[in-house]
Amino acid sequence: MASVEVVASGSYKPHAVFIPFPLQSHIKAMLKFSKLLHRKGFSITFVNTEFNHNRFLRSTSPDLHSFLSGGFSDIHFRFETIPDGLPPSDPDSTQDIPSLCDSAWKNMSAPFLQLLKKINDNEKDAGGGVVSPVTCIVADGFMSFAVGSAAQQLGIPLVKFFSISACGLLALKQLRPALEKGLVPLKGESNLTNDILDTFIDWVPGMKSVRLRDLPALSQITDSDDLMFNFGMEIAEKAFETSAVVIHTFDALERDILDVLSSTLPNLFAIGPFQFLLNHLPKDPLKPIQYSLWKEETESLKWLNTQKPNSVIYVNFGSITVLTPQQVVEFGWGLANSNYPFFWVIRPDLVIGESACLSQEFMVETKERSLIASWCPQEDVLNHPSIAGFLTHCGWNSILESLSSGVPMLCYPFFAEQQTNCRFVCNEWDVGLEIDNDVKRGQVENLVRELMEREKGKNLKSKAMEWKKLAEEATGPQGSSSLNFLNLVNQVLLA
Repeated sequence: MASVEVVASGSYKPHAVFIPFPLQSHIKAMLKFSKLLHRKGFSITFVNTEFNHNRFLRSTSPDLHSFLSGGFSDIHFRFETIPDGLPPSDPDSTQDIPSLCDSAWKNMSAPFLQLLKKINDNEKDAGGGVVSPVTCIVADGFMSFAVGSAAQQLGIPLVKFFSISACGLLALKQLRPALEKGLVPLKGESNLTNDILDTFIDWVPGMKSVRLRDLPALSQITDSDDLMFNFGMEIAEKAFETSAVVIHTFDALERDILDVLSSTLPNLFAIGPFQFLLNHLPKDPLKPIQYSLWKEETESLKWLNTQKPNSVIYVNFGSITVLTPQQVVEFGWGLANSNYPFFWVIRPDLVIGESACLSQEFMVETKERSLIASWCPQEDVLNHPSIAGFLTHCGWNSILESLSSGVPMLCYPFFAEQQTNCRFVCNEWDVGLEIDNDVKRGQVENLVRELMEREKGKNLKSKAMEWKKLAEEATGPQGSSSLNFLNLVNQVLLA
């Protein structure tokens, strides 16, 4: 990665405060971004909600607790917390998403500003090290409501970071036009039909053959006052009220979309995949700091070592997807009937209203060729030579990690911009096959076989390997992502 010298006056270093939206995928991406900036000479303060920070403490090894409880002054990286304004809930489950969005809107601005002022008022941290004043804020684009006024009051640059795809952000920007054109809200649940949802969205440059169903799921509403719809619309409309926007992607993957977005904001930087950029760094003192709110079960890697190369389907629906018991059954028997080995991550809160419970018959049928875990180190799994395909919910972190591993996908989008991601995975990037929303075991079995043994699957694998190579090129010393990162630092954060 291209290098940059950070010059700071006196004993102070430039100081970036990172604040992610309080969900697993957002935190993971932003932590990686913060590590990259830290290696450019910045002091880092990483702000979690109290709820999620406690989850980190429970999921990580005890020898890292002192670091997570304040940080080490000698390496200028520390953690802080703010309250999320929500009532108590299950301490090991994802909080209610609409409630999180509403609270980010209403409750997090004041404590965040108070934290910034506390940092600037204190000259030393808990370890006695010098704390430089905050020089910039790097905020999740979904935290606009909590950070905009703080940056203005302090007179410092605000960089908005989107851990979603560029196509997902552009799709979010179509919520307002869809409302104005009368496509939403839908006129009752009965209008959630194929005829309506297959209406083409033909006014968006850079997005070909996109249908109403391919816009973020937030658009499928029957009430224009819907909280999530309005949250998404506000996020998109305020996205460029900032010094710069960073999107976790790379130029070759989303060039047309990035060109459209750049037409309204010159300071748009496509930087990613972060893990490839981190891989180029020398010895990293922050490497032990991981990213998961759940304890990862590394035993899965030992099981994968016993499987043949390119033989296993990996299944993970991410951190917030919830399925009905019937959907779990259909996915399970579809996987079982394919006769291919599979590794399935089933979170304790994956199934609506109850813990996941697969029948004894299913467990006996798949005993010799399956593994089920509650969480895992996903990037290590996807890079394992035994993995042939990834059945995914199409969260953006998962897609980037799959592309970075050269692994094709079976797509079952659930929430937010995942429908848009799915459309691009399957129709633009040619690395995936979509599973119908009304999932049936027969289709799951057929698509697994399509991926594993037919010509289409071979083509998907070949294309996935091409994207992996392009991602590696983007993050090389003179690659687009490396240069974009250098320009962000020099032209915005140190300007």
